[in-house]
Amino acid sequence: MKPHPAAGPGGPAVWQRIRNWHPSRHGLWLRLVVAVALTALAAWLRIALAPAESGGRFITLSLAAALSALYGGFTAGMTSTVLGMVLVNFFMVEPYGSFAFEDPLEAFWLNLWHFSTQLVVVGAIWWMQRQNRRLQLLHDELEVSRRRFRDSFEHSAAGITQVDPHGKLMLVNQTFCRMLGYTEGELLRMRFQDFTHPDDILPDEALLQQTLRGERERYSIEKRYIRKDGQVLWVHLTVALVRRTPDVPEYFISVVQDISAIKEAEAAARTSERLMRQAHTLAGLASWEADIPANRFRTLDNSYRQLGLPWAEFTGPDLMALVHPSDRERILQDWADAVKGVRPYNSTYRARIDGRDHWFSVRAEFERDAEGRALRGFGVTQDITERKLTERHIQRLNASLEQRIRERTRELKAAYDELESYSYAVAHDLRSPLRLINGFAQALDEDNPALDAGSRKHLDRIKQASRKMGLLIDGLLKLSQVGRGELQRQPVNLSQMATRLLEELTAESPRRHVDWSVEPDLVVTADPSLMEALLQNLLHNAWKYTEGTPEARIRVYAQPDERDLRFCVADNGSGFDMSRADKLFQPFQRLHQPHEFSGLGIGLATAHRIVLRHGGTMQATGAPGKGATFCFSVPPVDAPDSNPTRH
Repeated sequence: MKPHPAAGPGGPAVWQRIRNWHPSRHGLWLRLVVAVALTALAAWLRIALAPAESGGRFITLSLAAALSALYGGFTAGMTSTVLGMVLVNFFMVEPYGSFAFEDPLEAFWLNLWHFSTQLVVVGAIWWMQRQNRRLQLLHDELEVSRRRFRDSFEHSAAGITQVDPHGKLMLVNQTFCRMLGYTEGELLRMRFQDFTHPDDILPDEALLQQTLRGERERYSIEKRYIRKDGQVLWVHLTVALVRRTPDVPEYFISVVQDISAIKEAEAAARTSERLMRQAHTLAGLASWEADIPANRFRTLDNSYRQLGLPWAEFTGPDLMALVHPSDRERILQDWADAVKGVRPYNSTYRARIDGRDHWFSVRAEFERDAEGRALRGFGVTQDITERKLTERHIQRLNASLEQRIRERTRELKAAYDELESYSYAVAHDLRSPLRLINGFAQALDEDNPALDAGSRKHLDRIKQASRKMGLLIDGLLKLSQVGRGELQRQPVNLSQMATRLLEELTAESPRRHVDWSVEPDLVVTADPSLMEALLQNLLHNAWKYTEGTPEARIRVYAQPDERDLRFCVADNGSGFDMSRADKLFQPFQRLHQPHEFSGLGIGLATAHRIVLRHGGTMQATGAPGKGATFCFSVPPVDAPDSNPTRH
């Protein structure tokens, strides 16, 4: 297209401003001034270019009136017209200021014709400007409306598309592009079948054809799209057909809403409902709701079958007819209290169903109005018949077991007492032959001073063996006495007791230097005499096995355990091999050779039994040449004594 003649640099913009010009953009006084100036300029040009007497005096001023009307509107145009007529009649023909026409009739018709013509021209210009203004306003409104529509289209929360009757996309908004992950250009080259899940194409196309045939105006469907990245997107699609004429379809408008989150929530709800239903089935639960004012009950999801009830809905009297007579009054009272809000409803009752007694456990909550009146109840009922039968069976077994335990305990106590008496008697009776053996050996030694060396050596061995046998018997008696009698528990200060025993050991061996320490305020609730025997054995052991150790050290202290406080006796003596630690607390078992350290192997066994007698535990740790540590714990005084007469 060629440029407009008035167009130069910036010409189209100037022409656009001229085309869109409207007189109302300037004040009336400015428009009138422009009209006067244009009229005066036209008159001057007419006089300067050609004599006014040559005719056509009104032509130039008609042009000025038209330009004034174009710039200033009807008022300016008519002002220019009237001013031009004055100039033509009085100032354009000499002598200036006199009437220019000799024939008044000619002047009248010429002026009337000019005025009428100018009125039509100025009026036409004014009408055209008015129409142009109206068109401009309509154009502006249309542009605003178009922009708003585009903004609404592009920024809608739902995807919007226009699709031709063959399925090709004609227009898409950015929301739809973001949904599928494609650009606008990519989508406009596709058909909706290209990104629809294969299983959902036929249902959508069937509805589309029904709409094209006029069987429906619009349709809605839930379907799946396949995004550009391959993910499946669930959408709710609403489609309406736009027709050019009643028989000619033009395009479809589709509104697409992403419902993937809703679908996931529905799937999760279905899964939860299925799991809940399975859990109810496995647990034998039945859910129900109650209409409190009507005193009617209704089981949910046919769960009445879980309980073997004959109906899914029933009244209060129907239920009471099944309840065991001895439970009816209590159940009615519990229900009445729960409905009033006095206490929660959590009860059990028996019912007779199909000729069998069933036990049920029931819990319920209530929906109340603003005044606290119960309107509806929701609850679960569980068949606990098997549990009740099992409880009764266990009760019978417990009763039988308790009786058998009492009988067995009496038998064991009698056997134990008999064994203790026998052990004591055996140990006591062995003393007499030992005294005889030792006495006769002593007599032989004294009565036969001339015995040879070999015989005297045999006599010494007899006397040593008898003394050792006596010590073994004493150990057996001491070990058996640990488990006899009742414990006399009271607070015992182990720190004071250990200090006294170590001072006695120091006094007995004045030539030995042992660095010993006792942690203060070690207190335990136990039998004092047994605690002294326990510490005496542990400290004597530590004293004995540090005999050959330079810079010998013995330490008595406490350390916290997970549950109890542990009391420990540690030394840096000869120690022991942990692989043989299982023999430490067995009577007469020793981890060292007799020529290395003296002893019978009864001390640690006695200490271990004392700890067990108090219901505690004892552990030993050590290594050859690196000493040993013995720790024991005594439970609180309120802990049950597992067997106060045995350990």
